[in-house]
Amino acid sequence: MKVLLSFQAMNQYAEQVPPAFRASACGPVTAASILHYHEGVAPGIGPLYRKLGATPIGLSAFCLIRRLKKLAGPRYDIKRIRAIEQVKRQLDAGYPLALKFDRYFSLRWRQASTFAYHWVPLIGYEETGDDLLLFIHDNGQKNRPSKLRAVSFRENRGVLSFVQISPVSKSDK
Repeated sequence: MKVLLSFQAMNQYAEQVPPAFRASACGPVTAASILHYHEGVAPGIGPLYRKLGATPIGLSAFCLIRRLKKLAGPRYDIKRIRAIEQVKRQLDAGYPLALKFDRYFSLRWRQASTFAYHWVPLIGYEETGDDLLLFIHDNGQKNRPSKLRAVSFRENRGVLSFVQISPVSKSDK
C-alpha cells in the first residue's frame, strides 16, 4: 500500500526565514508547512521560531508539542505518536506529521541514519516486502528547494520521533 499526500513544502533557507535562524529553522518550518497544509496560510517563521522556543541547536519535541498547543489552541490535536500503526492511520486520514531525526538526544550517536538531527514533514509511506518507506520533504538547503525523499523506517527507527499536528473535527469536540 502507498499513501502520498499532496503537500507544498517550505525551505528553511528561504528569504522569509531570518538569516540568523536558517540553520536551525527546520522545526518551525516543518510546523509552519503543516499548518499551511491545513489552513492555507503559514505563520511567519521568525515569530514562530521564537514562540516555539527553537534555539541554534534545535527544537525539542517537548517544546514543539507544548508551545504549539498553546499557539494553536483547541483547534488542533498535537501530541507525540509512538506506534507506527498510528502514524500510518494519520497519513491514511490525510494528515501529515512532524518527524524528527535525532541521534544525539536518543543516545544513538553511532547509528547510521538519514539525518543526525533534523525536523521534516512526513507526508506518506509505502509498505515494501521487508521495510516501510517514509516519504518526507527535507526542508531544502541553501542552494535548492525542499525535495521529496523516501527513507527507510527500519534503518532510522531508533532515532525517529513522530508528532501529530491535526485539526480537531467538530465531532471530536
